[in-house]
Order: sequence, then structure tokens, then C-alpha cells
Amino acid sequence: MIGVIDYGMGNIQSVVNALEYLGEAARTVKTGGQLAEVDKIILPGVGAFGEGMKNLNQLGLTAALNTEVLDKKKPFLGICLGMQLICKESYEFGHHAGLNWIDASVRRFEDNLNLPVPHVGWNDLAIKKPNQIIVEGSGDVYFVHSYYVDAATADYCVATSHYGHDFAAAIEKDNIFATQFHPEKSQQTGLAMLKRFVRVPSRA
Repeated sequence: MIGVIDYGMGNIQSVVNALEYLGEAARTVKTGGQLAEVDKIILPGVGAFGEGMKNLNQLGLTAALNTEVLDKKKPFLGICLGMQLICKESYEFGHHAGLNWIDASVRRFEDNLNLPVPHVGWNDLAIKKPNQIIVEGSGDVYFVHSYYVDAATADYCVATSHYGHDFAAAIEKDNIFATQFHPEKSQQTGLAMLKRFVRVPSRA
């Protein structure tokens, strides 16, 4: 069973719908107890970093995520804001601490790029190293974000995309996976990635 965390930050049902379309058993989860009952965890999200962390903390999900993902090693996928929340910190509307699963910062696309912000639309991926959910030849994927994870050169960055400069588009660190783009909105390419994620074996 795949648990999709509902913490009030949007687009939750679209992820559940995509998983059900693939024939996968999925449910929304809102408590630490529910999180303990699932085999794999997806943290989607659209919105502001600070509000996302506040909601996770108020729901008691921060400690539960640390237990289920870091200690029990359940496969985890963060999507868009869900990828940003696993970082050390964000500079969106101030400075906020994240889950600190990866040593990276979330920063706004710079004004001197002379590009529209947010970055909205289809972009290709540059695969940096072999990984379990993104393969060479994957098609374009769909982005919508004003902030990016500043980790394009990190060892755990497995794919980058380019918007004025390279930024981390996907990461893989042990049982932790994350994408800045929305696989659930990226048509067959994204569905194939979700399918690969649900096939990742548990390390528990």
C-alpha cells in the first residue's frame, strides 16, 4: 500500500488518481499512525515551504516521517514542494528549516535570468547517473515552480533540468527519491516513473 500524505498543500488527489490508473493500491494519510501502516510514502505538494513545514509539524508528521523513512527505510518520493521540504533550508518568504534529509538549500530563480518566474511548462531532463526511476531517453516533464533545489552538482542529484542555469530536477539517496517536476502531470513519461518508484523494494 502506498500512502500519499495529505497535509493541506494541494494536488494530493491527482497523485492518488495516477497511482490508481496504474493499478496500484493507494490511500491518503494524515497521521503518523496511518503513515506506519503503508509500505511506501509519497509527499506531493504545491505552495509555500514555510506553510508546508508548519502543516507537517502541526499534524505530527515530521517525527513520523523521520521514523518511517530514515529509521525504517521505507521508499519515499517527494514531488515538487515535497522535494523541497526534504532539504536543509529554504529562503522562500524568509528563512525556514526543512526536514534536513539532504544538505541543500531552496532558492528563488534569480531576477537577472530575464525569464518568467514561476518556471511553468515542459522541460527535458539531463540524466547525470544511473538511478532507479528515471532512465535515459525519458521524455519532457512538467514543471511549475518559482524556487529550486540548489543541488545540481550533488552526488545524490540524478537528473538536472535547465532554466537560466542547471538545477536539480531529481534526486536519489538510499531509499529517498524526489522530483522537482510533477510525474503525475507528465503523461506517459511521468506515469512510467511512478511505476518504477512503486517497484522499488523496501529496505526495511
